[in-house]
Amino acid sequence: MESDLIQVTRDASGIGYVTINRPKSLNSLTRAMMEDMARAFKALDADESVKVIILSGNGRSFCSGVDLTAAEDVFKGNVKDAEKDPVVQMENCRKPIIGAIAGFAVTAGFEIALACDLLIAAKGAKFMDTHARFGIFPSWGLSQKLSRIIGPNKAREVSLTAMPLTAEVAEKHGFVNHVVEASELMNKAREVAQAIIKNNQDLVLRYKAVINDGLKLDLGRALALEKERGHDYYDKMTKDQFKKMQEFIAGRSSKTQSKL
Repeated sequence: MESDLIQVTRDASGIGYVTINRPKSLNSLTRAMMEDMARAFKALDADESVKVIILSGNGRSFCSGVDLTAAEDVFKGNVKDAEKDPVVQMENCRKPIIGAIAGFAVTAGFEIALACDLLIAAKGAKFMDTHARFGIFPSWGLSQKLSRIIGPNKAREVSLTAMPLTAEVAEKHGFVNHVVEASELMNKAREVAQAIIKNNQDLVLRYKAVINDGLKLDLGRALALEKERGHDYYDKMTKDQFKKMQEFIAGRSSKTQSKL
């Protein structure tokens, strides 16, 4: 069954897991897998028990891209259907998405990694853009997103040469958040997820949204967006909510002082 190739699980702490599970093909994506992945992210976004999502690949590769044996089905199908597009659904997802990258993230797999909010990579992991090598036009954001993260010159080198971007170099450029031993990859992803879960979840969702929405604007308009949403947030807060916030801050402050 194709659905077995995209596995979705949840734990009691509030973490949802999406695992690409086609290890014998290095987690290359068929059209059905893409649609299953899109449905998975949409379902986890709607599930209020899930606070953070961790995306990973089973086996030696995170995702080696599109299964090119079915390239025409993938590229000439109904690719404009947002409901079946995993990257669109990841970008629409309100919850923070942590990518746990081991092995290779190639072309479409690279683009899926770019759709995550944070990246934890195993030592030796590599990101490769082979669009130019195989004559595939990017359509999930690689031509635009990567240059905004690591700078246009480095992005041109990565994409025009199709040479690997190592996890270690990606970390130096601010693309990867942490590089860890492969055995610690999922533990580190869960550690970051738990740190997020400990915070005010309404604000986590709002904060992710204002960061991601602001990145689409120039700085002036992005600052105006932050101010607009900030005013809207405080205008809708009740006296009881302000009181709870003050009590929470006071409690945290007293705990901090007791440790000094």
